[in-house]
Order: sequence, then structure tokens, then C-alpha cells
Amino acid sequence: MIAFVSGGVRSGKSHVAEQAALALHADKPRGQLWYLATARAEEGEMATRVARHQARRDSRWHTLEAPQDLLVAWRQVGTGDTVLLDCLTLWSSQRLFADGLERDARRGAARDAFNQLAALLADARRRDIALVVVSNDLNEELPPKDALVRWYLSELQRLHLLLARCADRVVEVVAGQAIEWKPAGERPADVRAGAGNRLGRGESSE
Repeated sequence: MIAFVSGGVRSGKSHVAEQAALALHADKPRGQLWYLATARAEEGEMATRVARHQARRDSRWHTLEAPQDLLVAWRQVGTGDTVLLDCLTLWSSQRLFADGLERDARRGAARDAFNQLAALLADARRRDIALVVVSNDLNEELPPKDALVRWYLSELQRLHLLLARCADRVVEVVAGQAIEWKPAGERPADVRAGAGNRLGRGESSE
């Protein structure tokens, strides 16, 4: 089972995603329950948010950190485990700009980000890992004037499209309420098919 949970800032999406992961884990009592954290908890508001999320999780959770390389952390996840990845937005921003702001560097980072996510989804399906991925809705206002911001939003939406196509369940959270856009039971796209078009080869839309 792969679930995609999105929502605006402070919409309650992390809580909904945690409950979804716990429900999936209840069906896999022999597997581990992982929290795959992408945030860098340094100081200020982010540190406060991370601490609040940590306080909400009990001893069943094991934490992995992946601010840039998801697959390195993913290697610790076992067959039949349950993983909550929170969140794709932070991870993508860190990965997409890690190699610099020059166009070629960003295009290479975009290819790597897409390919990392595609590989993770394929491995989750292959090894029966229950995966819940959280991300932010950042593309619901007027198009930004800044070209770099527009590029980032475009690349984030590519990741969202891949995830939504391959997920068994797609949920949007508004004011704490989960809206089912792709209820569990609808047949998801094959991960390889979802990555088979032009964008699926990791090519930037820029």
C-alpha cells in the first residue's frame, strides 16, 4: 500500500498521515514502523515543529533522517515494514538546490530527485512496504513572478504527479479533514509505467 497525503501549511496533514501509517502498521505487526524525516532541525520554528511532531510519536516509531539522499536511509527499511515519509516538500527543496542555482546543476538535481522517488516507490511495491508520503500543496495561488520559484513548483508537481499515479490512495487534508481523491481500491499505475514518459526519465521541464 502506498498513500499520498497532501495539504496546506498547518492543515493537519501530518496527523492524518501518522494515523494512516499506524493503521497500516497494525496489519503488519511483525514489521518495524519508521518515520523517515527530511527536515533539518536546526533552530527556530523548524526545531519547534520537529519537537512537536516527535512528542506526538510513541516508542513504536523508529526515526531515519534523509535531508537529501532518500535511498541511503531507505536501505535500513525491511521487507514488510511501514514507513511515513514527512515531507516530500522539504526534501525536494533541499535536493533540487543542493548542487547550486545554475541551470545545468538544477536540471541534474531534478533528474536525481525524480529517479530517487521512482526507485523508492518501486522498491516499496516490490518488498511489500507500506508507505505514506506527506507533501505540501504549494501551487494553489497565483503563479509566482520569480522564475526560480516557478521552476521549483514545476519540479515539485512532477514529483506529485508521479506519486499520485503510483499511489493506491491519494488524500488532501483541509482544516484537518481528509478528502479522498483516489480511494484505496482503485488500481494504481505501475511505477515503471508512471515513470515512462518524458518527465519520467528524470528530464527537467525547464
